[in-house]
Amino acid sequence: MNEPRKEYDPKMHSAEHLLNQTMVRMFNRGRSFSAHIEKKKSKCDYHFDRNLTEDEIAEIEKRVNAVIKEDLPVAEEFIPIAEAEKLYNLEKLPEEAGDTIRIIKIGDYDACPCIGPHVKSTSEIEGFRIVSTSYNDGVLRVRFKRTSN
Repeated sequence: MNEPRKEYDPKMHSAEHLLNQTMVRMFNRGRSFSAHIEKKKSKCDYHFDRNLTEDEIAEIEKRVNAVIKEDLPVAEEFIPIAEAEKLYNLEKLPEEAGDTIRIIKIGDYDACPCIGPHVKSTSEIEGFRIVSTSYNDGVLRVRFKRTSN
């Protein structure tokens, strides 16, 4: 018997995409390899060599919140898997994914394969804050939540 697929909160899931792209742009280490997305608080794990500094945390928050305020459209696009393999990391893709891949695009800021629910516009996220970070044995964990305007 198949277990039901976990339903992510669209606002928090979209915030995760913004965090991931911000981490890629700032540190060029790739997107998170593991994430746990909940409505109240979430976390992403990255392959890294240290913890973040207070200044880096503040800069990540500033950049993510700037994208949220831009009110960028969030759209889905379906492309053939052969094309997706050239453009995206498909490591997490299940074998039964099929011949067409769903790409979530957040304005011109981020695009990646995803099956989860998302907001229609970044302004729906409202705000973003990093609650804490920790580093252990090559893994940087970033815990975050949404904030209200």
